[in-house]
Amino acid sequence: MPRTMDDIIWMRLALEEARLALDHDDVPIGAVVVREGEVIARAHNRREIDGDPTAHAELLAIRQAATVIGHWRLEGVTLYCTLEPCAMCAGGMVLARLPRLVYATSDPKAGAGGSIMNLLNHPVLNHRVAVTHGVLAEEAAALIVSFFAKLRAEGQK
Repeated sequence: MPRTMDDIIWMRLALEEARLALDHDDVPIGAVVVREGEVIARAHNRREIDGDPTAHAELLAIRQAATVIGHWRLEGVTLYCTLEPCAMCAGGMVLARLPRLVYATSDPKAGAGGSIMNLLNHPVLNHRVAVTHGVLAEEAAALIVSFFAKLRAEGQK
C-alpha cells in the first residue's frame, strides 16, 4: 500500500512517542493509532519501567485503542509504529483484526512483518494486515542505533 502525506504526519507523532521511552532508558519505539483522522491511542516501550516483557509500544497502543473503540476488533484504524513489529506484536495485530500498519524501519533481527518472517500476511491465518513500510525510516533507525550505541559505550549491553 503506498504511503501518503498523512502517513508522514502520524509517523512523526510515533517518533515523538518513541523519544519518551528514553526518559526511562527503554528502547525508543513509539506507536500511534489513528481512526478517521484522529489519534485514539499512543504509547511507547515501557518494558524497563514496568518490568513487563510484553510492554511493547504496539501492544500498549492496541490495548488503548480497543478501550476507546469499546471492542477488541480494531476496525477502521491504522497503527503507526517506528519499528517493524516482532512476532508477539504482529500476532496481536492479526488477532485484533488490524486493517493497516505503517512502520518506519525494518528489524532484521526480529521483524515479523516481512524481514525475518511475515505473520501479518501469513497465508494460513484468518486475517491479513495491509502494510506500508519505510515512512521516516532513516529517522527511526537513527534513534534506535544511537540508543544502543550509548548502551554499548556505557558497557550495559
